[in-house]
Amino acid sequence: MNLFVDKNSIVRQVWGKADTILFIFAGASAEFAVNKAVDWLYYTGKLPADPLGRLFSTVEYARMIIFSDYDEAIRSIDKIAAIHRGVEASRGRNIPDWAYRDVLFMLIDYSIRSFELLERKLSDAEKREIFLVFYRVGHRMGLTGLPADYEAWVVMRAGHLQQNLVYSHFSKDLYRQYKKHLGFARYQVLRQAQQVMAPPRVRRLLSLGEIPFLAPVILLYKFSRKVKLDKLLKEAILPQDYQRQINALDRYARQ
Repeated sequence: MNLFVDKNSIVRQVWGKADTILFIFAGASAEFAVNKAVDWLYYTGKLPADPLGRLFSTVEYARMIIFSDYDEAIRSIDKIAAIHRGVEASRGRNIPDWAYRDVLFMLIDYSIRSFELLERKLSDAEKREIFLVFYRVGHRMGLTGLPADYEAWVVMRAGHLQQNLVYSHFSKDLYRQYKKHLGFARYQVLRQAQQVMAPPRVRRLLSLGEIPFLAPVILLYKFSRKVKLDKLLKEAILPQDYQRQINALDRYARQ
């Protein structure tokens, strides 16, 4: 079978476990809130109505592409591009090229951050491989101005973090929605996860603080995986409506 991502790729290891995907989700949920183009996510009304579901759908599309055969992955990428063209046509404006790149850059960055937080340090070659997979996704979508290699991405990512982020009324409302949909206790857990995942500028804009109280909990969680108690912990911190989706994420780890 012709695969979009090689079966032995580090990208499949990153995206094959619910644990790492959840932390990717945590980082992206923070950065989405302060991205200057977040108004596009509000335009359809889907983000404020179901912020967790909207972000999970982004993660789900990425995962489907990574674990599909080549032709199916291409169809998924083309579907994503078509959906965005439809939104642009409805609003009568084009989504900025940098906004498309920002989402792609988040998936690269938080893939690396999540795996290194929960598993181990990645080699430079593995980081380049993660970059290349998502570069191919962006190239298929027709995105312009993509960096040519991982080293160029590091520079461009740093620039995007400085230029394309701002705390706005959308940011404030989105966090209000997070709290509403998660409940107070789970909302605090999300903020702690964001604190250990998000880059410094994102943390400052969102006033997430500098002391990661979740750090010792992560060590406990790593131990819980060894003794098979991680499922109980996930069920304790995730809303029931999303537990089935999260549990389903682990199925690729067994392929």
